[in-house]
Amino acid sequence: MQPACLIVLNTSHLFLSLDVLPRVTCPNHPDSILVEDYRAGDMICSECGLVVGDRVIDVGSEWRTFSNDKATKDPSRVGDTQNPLLSDGDLSTMIGKGTGAASFDEFGNSKYQNRRTMSSSDRAMMNAFKEITNMADRINLPRNIVDRTNNLFKQVYEQKSLKGRSNDAIASACLYIACRQEGVPRTFKEICAVSRISKKEIGRCFKLILKALETSVDLITTGDFMSRFCSNLGLPKQVQMAATHIARKAVELDLVPGRSPISVAAAAIYMASQASSEKRTQKEIGDIAGVADVTIRQSYRLIYPRAPDLFPADFKFDTPVDKLPQL
Repeated sequence: MQPACLIVLNTSHLFLSLDVLPRVTCPNHPDSILVEDYRAGDMICSECGLVVGDRVIDVGSEWRTFSNDKATKDPSRVGDTQNPLLSDGDLSTMIGKGTGAASFDEFGNSKYQNRRTMSSSDRAMMNAFKEITNMADRINLPRNIVDRTNNLFKQVYEQKSLKGRSNDAIASACLYIACRQEGVPRTFKEICAVSRISKKEIGRCFKLILKALETSVDLITTGDFMSRFCSNLGLPKQVQMAATHIARKAVELDLVPGRSPISVAAAAIYMASQASSEKRTQKEIGDIAGVADVTIRQSYRLIYPRAPDLFPADFKFDTPVDKLPQL
């Protein structure tokens, strides 16, 4: 009988073909499932109890950790995950806070400090990455948006093409660009609401970043915001489809020249909701869309004269077209 081979793989980093690796199996029951005894470090056949492999390396966590622990002592002896965006991969050593008398000199100052373990550029990027993650969490953006934003910020920061602009403003603009590039655009007001930067400053950084990176973003359309706005307003699917159809036809017929897609979408939602049983006021729609009531009224007045041509043919009217509000 050939000696058993023990293969320990970290599948998160290695992608090897299973055909070229010997498979650890029980000689008596090749198809049985092997049970791993972490305490003893053995791999045991579930059919006959034969110890197929011993001295198995436990790749699990050494200690159980809890994110809400307030204790200053951390029993973990491993570092944080590697961050390829930082110069040294964020593998620098961090010295814990001293508690004994040997940790301090005769003047009470700590003997061991972390001041020089991270460069100033890495520290600035780390702070920006934390701010980006916080902003994304507040508006429920997925991880791929955060990763793209971090990459954009790193490119801009290393080019040093936006000197004089705050890192928070650059991070907010990068988040706005990443959302548009990933097909889930957010408005400037939505980004401004979760950041500490004004809308005007985010807009300036947005234009400068596009120019510095020589990149572009797709034009936003009314359909990019329609499903989210209608969902936040609690409108049924029929009203959402009608509003989408109204906005698209209004653009095709060139009824709203020079109007932003957000204001057109808000006006279309207002018209569709007023024609249905699920009516919403201009104030309610404006709060969700981030536009003023007067902006909704101006766009609504442009599309109202052609209202009969804008609704889909199968729409069930609760309020007839000729009874819609005339603002």
